[in-house]
Amino acid sequence: MQFTMKSLKDEGFTGFRPMKALEITRIPQRQGIFVIVRPTGFDPQYLAKSTAGVFKKKNPTLTESALSAEWIADAEVLYIGKAGVGSHGNRGLRRQIQEFVDFGKGKPPGHWDGRLIWQLANPQDLLIAWKELPLDALNVSLAKYQAEFVLAHGGLPFANLVQARS
Repeated sequence: MQFTMKSLKDEGFTGFRPMKALEITRIPQRQGIFVIVRPTGFDPQYLAKSTAGVFKKKNPTLTESALSAEWIADAEVLYIGKAGVGSHGNRGLRRQIQEFVDFGKGKPPGHWDGRLIWQLANPQDLLIAWKELPLDALNVSLAKYQAEFVLAHGGLPFANLVQARS
């Protein structure tokens, strides 16, 4: 897979909404995988301080050199995440994406996966797409997509700091 908008659409991803125009009620409530994609012409500019919320008293801000080391110049996909059903069965894509966006607005997160997104200037221009999956396919699919991305680009997406295992 090439991890372009076209290849993601061919894989069944939908949405591709800019964060600034995201209508949370249009995102499915079921579990699945979601991606953060940079639109054409989006070049990285890093903020000195992350807008993300603090997680377990840890500051989410990285140095510009650390951010630059994670950036993959030719990659459209910046993050691949998953949304399970949660222990009470009330999570899913809608809630996970809402929490991800809220995290970027400084709210404390339940985890801090994808935090590098919130140190980019103009993250509201980034696109969010999703794909519903059966619960038993989530972990395998996340690991597969990340492994395929590494094969295609030589490293994980910008904001994925840890490789998923199936």
